[in-house]
Amino acid sequence: MKKKFLLIATISIWGALAGGYVAGQESRNGQNAIPDERTEYKGRVIARTMHFTGAEWLIREERENEERCSMLLTNLGIKPGDVICDMGCGNGFYALQMAQLIGEKGRVIGVDVQPEMLELLRRRMEKEGIENVTPVLGSYHDPRLPPESCDLILLVDVYHEFSYPELMLSAMRKALKPKGRIALVEYREEDPRVPIKALHKMSKKQILREYKPNGFRLVGEFDELPWQHVMFFEKDE
Repeated sequence: MKKKFLLIATISIWGALAGGYVAGQESRNGQNAIPDERTEYKGRVIARTMHFTGAEWLIREERENEERCSMLLTNLGIKPGDVICDMGCGNGFYALQMAQLIGEKGRVIGVDVQPEMLELLRRRMEKEGIENVTPVLGSYHDPRLPPESCDLILLVDVYHEFSYPELMLSAMRKALKPKGRIALVEYREEDPRVPIKALHKMSKKQILREYKPNGFRLVGEFDELPWQHVMFFEKDE
């Protein structure tokens, strides 16, 4: 009971900073009703969200050798004092490592739609003594981030699961600081050697087809990871 209370309290504090929110999906019959969730977007089939029961796969021992996660972190341009959102943070594989890089004056906002994932994150925070990560329970159409709050929003193998891509892209755009960036990491559809199901891959062409019309411009790429694209976007003013 104490652990659940701490998690809810942490989420509520950030919700207050963000202007507050109502847990759960908004009514579809109200004035601000949201559209039905998508099953495809711009010719791409949207994958289902990874279930929290598969969370151990995120922290598997082989992940560094397979994906060169440390190389990704080195090339994100993270600075001490940054505010970073780990979108779809899961049990905190990247969130906790980034928390070390940004120092005490920085903040990692770990957003996930599954409270069970955030509970796993909180347990790992306690075990490692990390205090500069804030878990936030987002919804499928709203990450519940304050406007112009983030220097970087990191999405690792999660964007392809968004069932409300346009609403999420709009919300992330608003959450970026004027010079803030999105770092999009997705398994390469162009490479048949990448041992991931096709539904969980994206091509650069498809990524640009979705990001450019939603107010983003490509400002950089990193192509040295074994399995994944890394594409950096800023707001296209």
